[in-house]
Amino acid sequence: MTQVNEFAIARQRMVRNQIENRDIQNPDILAAMCKIQRHLFVTPEFHKWAYHDRPLPIDKGQTISQPYMVALMTALLKLTPHSKVLEIGTGCGYQTAVLAEVAEEVYSVEILPELAKSAEARLKALNYQNIHLKQANGYFGWIEHAPYDGVVVTAAPKNIPHRLTQQLVEGGRMVIPVGSDTQELFVIQKCNGKVETTRIIGVSFVPMTGTP
Repeated sequence: MTQVNEFAIARQRMVRNQIENRDIQNPDILAAMCKIQRHLFVTPEFHKWAYHDRPLPIDKGQTISQPYMVALMTALLKLTPHSKVLEIGTGCGYQTAVLAEVAEEVYSVEILPELAKSAEARLKALNYQNIHLKQANGYFGWIEHAPYDGVVVTAAPKNIPHRLTQQLVEGGRMVIPVGSDTQELFVIQKCNGKVETTRIIGVSFVPMTGTP
């Protein structure tokens, strides 16, 4: 069996055991994660763990989230094929690619220049046409293209950045980990001009850099 086939089988197993069996049923998300080759988003030394249920280190002390967490956060956004979504923290680009498979347009902001450059090259090589990348402080969002149907934040600020909630459309949803020593994943939804906050689960993310 070739390594390509081994990775394909590992992806199918990952989706079935780690995601579908944990109540993520959105067919677009399942198809995206079956398709996207997660091992291409980590260095070769971590290829053997690419489809395990765990985060992995990437450059500059950052991580690629565990597959289930990527699927969960994407599902909580409740995107449609016509959605415009903002991602804060491009990282290696894996979550970005998943979003690009289920939404119409993805705008992603990465504060670290090295990560922004490598993610751009990787996603360009994978021929994504609906991803727009920017190297900047994501705490402030990307106001030029607001409002967004969804916002996903892949690093944890100590408090909810209200600049990001302001960039949501009416009815839009933001999925974000919040906290320092103890973190929780929240869904923030804008309803009738007000913000509703729902706690989902306890999580552990790298801290958001660039916060005031």
